[in-house]
Amino acid sequence: MRAGAGDAKPTAHAPRTAVAGISGFAGGELARLLLRHPKLDSTSPQFYSRAGETDGGKPGDLADLHPQLSAIRPESSKVFPFNWDRISDAGIELLYLATPHEQSREWVSNAIGRGIKVIDLSGAWRLQYPVNRNVYHFTDSDPQLAAKMQAEAIYGCPELHRDEIRTARLIANPGCYATSIILALAPLVQSGLVDLDCGIVCDAKSGVSGAGKAATSKTHFMYAADNLSAYSVFGHRHTGELLEQLNLTSDQIQFTPHLLPIPRGILSTIYLRFTRPVQSMDVTTIFREFYKYSPMVRLRDTPNLPNIQHVVRTNFCDLGFELSRDGKKLVVVSCLDNLLKGAAGQAVQNMNVMYGWEESEGLL
Repeated sequence: MRAGAGDAKPTAHAPRTAVAGISGFAGGELARLLLRHPKLDSTSPQFYSRAGETDGGKPGDLADLHPQLSAIRPESSKVFPFNWDRISDAGIELLYLATPHEQSREWVSNAIGRGIKVIDLSGAWRLQYPVNRNVYHFTDSDPQLAAKMQAEAIYGCPELHRDEIRTARLIANPGCYATSIILALAPLVQSGLVDLDCGIVCDAKSGVSGAGKAATSKTHFMYAADNLSAYSVFGHRHTGELLEQLNLTSDQIQFTPHLLPIPRGILSTIYLRFTRPVQSMDVTTIFREFYKYSPMVRLRDTPNLPNIQHVVRTNFCDLGFELSRDGKKLVVVSCLDNLLKGAAGQAVQNMNVMYGWEESEGLL
């Protein structure tokens, strides 16, 4: 459901924030955004590593993991081994989890039980239906507690769930591919004009950083450079997000991801048909009305379609489209930075909504 601007009021104080799992690409971007966030000037974010990521369990230095962040805020330069008692003693009120799916699945209930709100960047809590969640093969030690947490989790797409995010304790940050496609399709699907019997085709391409920091044979330079390859056809983990958030069936949408030989950025090209002929202005009106309260979505005027280079290192999602001459076929192009609007930037955007700040605070 689309959310409007609402009447949220700023909170009396900025929360004490922490990031667990700081070593990855998204963790580094999250640290950069929090260190420079104007609302967090009076509260120093804390950074925590997972087991084995610091030397002998001793505090490390943020600049060792992310040299580009050196000297931004020296008082926040330490990276501590993760410890729940240290988190509680520090008075942490909002915990970002940039951890593997299984780790987030295990840790969230502990955080919530300590009165700490969570924004989770993994896929642990994004999917409400077991048939979609099965792709992660989770084995919950306490299935009843996990089910309770799952029911409470809010899908952290502010453009769709702004009102629910404001009061949430657990935010499931969306996947990068899913964000690019959902933002492109949600206004059109909700308009009722899309011919779902004809199906929707989503051809999406991502830079190598979308695969995470750990190298694989597919992300090795000798494989990825000067190459373009499809992967996870009919089985990508973000497919369930599309089905649940757009209220579609697997027969109504096909999503195929590809690996681009660039560091970061996503371009999704989406093909669909309308049930009746429409005018280009009709499509423009649908998008502009849907996103009139959404500062992080920019609509490009036809025929100027989005490009990755226009969104990289920003938290914007750029949308553009071309309508066929008969007014029945539409191609939508959606671009975003997979590490920002597709991960860390969207997580900070969710924090802004939770605490009643301007949605773009610290992101422009």
